[in-house]
Amino acid sequence: MKCQYCDKDVILPFKCPFCNQYFCPEHRLPENHECPEYWRAKIPRQEPPPPVIIEGKPYEHTVTYTPKPMTRTFGFSPKEVRHLAIGTLLVAGVGLSVGLPYVSQIGSQPQILAGLTITFTLAFLLHELSHKMQAQRLGLWAEFRLTMFGALITLISIFLPVFKIISPGAVMIAGSVSKEIAGKTAIAGPLTNIVLSSILLFSFFYSSSLPLSVILIWGAAFNAWIALFNLLPFGMMDGLKVFWWNKIVWGITFIISCALAVMTYIYL
Repeated sequence: MKCQYCDKDVILPFKCPFCNQYFCPEHRLPENHECPEYWRAKIPRQEPPPPVIIEGKPYEHTVTYTPKPMTRTFGFSPKEVRHLAIGTLLVAGVGLSVGLPYVSQIGSQPQILAGLTITFTLAFLLHELSHKMQAQRLGLWAEFRLTMFGALITLISIFLPVFKIISPGAVMIAGSVSKEIAGKTAIAGPLTNIVLSSILLFSFFYSSSLPLSVILIWGAAFNAWIALFNLLPFGMMDGLKVFWWNKIVWGITFIISCALAVMTYIYL
């Protein structure tokens, strides 16, 4: 049989599946013998379907967070009690260091030593507890914590002859704290010391007992110094928080504490 493309004799011809004619091995492929049905061998390319765009309204939702109200309870944790106990001992040590010279000068009057120790300790405790109670009244978590630097400075002050710094720690607060809440919490401590200083100074003017006069004037001076020191508007002091909240309140309390500090210093 002859190849229908080149007329070459072929013993075993190949049949084209498209045009059904016979060809030699050289021309057996449709493209080699110009097959008229070659188009059937090509798979038509289909155009990709257009993308489906679904238009809809955007999804919107509202989330409202309501913080759980904190219970306004006044209490102490075991850790806070330990920190307060250590801080109280440090402050009591400063009170003893102030009272010892008077015992040696005036004579054997242990009431001066005991009175100054108690006065200094109460000034410290009432200052810190005022912060704590005010913060908890406003719905915050509040606990006293010692600070390494403050406790060390207070410990050193026990042995210093004149210059005393008492700041063994501070009340730490947590919760939703605004500028107003922070200011009101900060002013509670110095305000307590201002009130105590005023009461002790007033009592000093009407005291006729020498040991009692020493205790009263030192107590008034100590409370005035604590208020003045804490109202300084720097760093982590209470004064900076009060200054940010209300400059008028800060100015009034700062001037009063300055006046009390000067007046008590005159009578020391």
